[in-house]
Amino acid sequence: MAQKFAPRTLGVVGAAVCALALSACQDQASSGGGARDYISAAGSSTVYPFATAVGEKFAEATGNKTPKIDSTGTGGGFERFCSGVGGDTPDIANASRRIKKKEFDSCVKNGVTDIVEVQIGIDGIALGEATRGPGFKLTEEDVYKALAANPYGKPNTAKTWKDVNPALPAVAISVFGPPSTSGTYDAFKELILGRGCDANPEMKALKASDADKHEATCTALRGAPFYVEQGENDNLIISKLDKNPTSLGIFGFSYLDANKGKIKAVPIQGVAPTYAAIADGSYPGSRPLFIYIKKAHVGVVPGLAEFVAEFLKGAGEGGYLNAKGLIVSPKPIADAAKANGTGMTALNGAELN
Repeated sequence: MAQKFAPRTLGVVGAAVCALALSACQDQASSGGGARDYISAAGSSTVYPFATAVGEKFAEATGNKTPKIDSTGTGGGFERFCSGVGGDTPDIANASRRIKKKEFDSCVKNGVTDIVEVQIGIDGIALGEATRGPGFKLTEEDVYKALAANPYGKPNTAKTWKDVNPALPAVAISVFGPPSTSGTYDAFKELILGRGCDANPEMKALKASDADKHEATCTALRGAPFYVEQGENDNLIISKLDKNPTSLGIFGFSYLDANKGKIKAVPIQGVAPTYAAIADGSYPGSRPLFIYIKKAHVGVVPGLAEFVAEFLKGAGEGGYLNAKGLIVSPKPIADAAKANGTGMTALNGAELN
C-alpha cells in the first residue's frame, strides 16, 4: 500500500520520509493518497486555461504525463493545497489573488512549511454584457450602490440601475458572478466594490476607525436576483447573458477577451478593460495572478521544477500565454518571479495580510 506524507515530520528526517513516501511508489500513482507520477494542481478558474496550456507544452517537451489541473476556485485550491504534504495533496495552487495570512498559517499547521510564490502575470476584473446589451458605462460607486447589501450602512432598496444613478438605464439590477470561494470574487470586492464604497468620505474614515465594520459595510454583497453566483463555470455566465441581455457578468479579463465575439466589456471609471489599460494600471480592476508550489514535492513529483520553468517561459514577454490574454508583469516583478521559480525560494509569511 502506498504511504502518505506525515505532516508532523517535516524536519530533516521528515523531509526524507516524505520523499521516500512519494518516490517509492511512483509506479502506483492514483487519485487517492499515495505517490504520483504526474503533477497535480488545483485552484483559480482564471488561471486554469493558462495552466492547462502550460501543461500541454510541458508534456510535449518532456515526455512526462500531462498535469492534472482542477478548477476549484482560488479558496478551494488553497484549502486542498494546505491540507498537508504527500501524494494525495496538490503540488501547486493556482490563484487569482495572493495567499492570505490565515491560509498560509493553515498550510504551516498542516506541515506545508516551504511554499514558493510565483506571480505569473496580471489580469483584470471585467464586467461584461451581451453584445446586444444596453451599453453600460459604470463607476465603482455605481457598482457599489447596486450590489452592496447595505450601502453606506443602510439596507439596499435599489431595484434598477436608474435607481442607483439617473443617467443609467431603467433596467433591473442583475449581475451573474463567481462564488465566494473564487479569487475573482475576492478581487471584485476589493478592487471595485471597496473602492466604490470609499468614494464616500465617511466610509473612508470608517476604514481607519473600525476596520471590521468598514469591511462588512463595503464588501457584503446582496443576493439573488441582484447578484447571482454561478459557480466556477464562466461559460454558464456567457449563456446567462445571452438569455438576459440587460444583465451583467463578472469575469477575469482573459476570459472576456477570449469571448469578445459573444460579450462586450463595460467601462469602469471611463476606462475599458484592455491589455494596455490593465498593463499600465489605468484600468481600476487590475490584479496579479499566481501559482504556489509545494517545495517538499520538488524533486519528488516528476517534472515539477520543469513545469514551473515552462510556466515562466510561457508567461514571459512574447510568450504563448500572452495570446491567451495573460498580461506580462512589470519587469521587476517578472524578474523576482523568475528568481523565485528558478531558485525555489520559500515565501516569508510575515509579509502577508
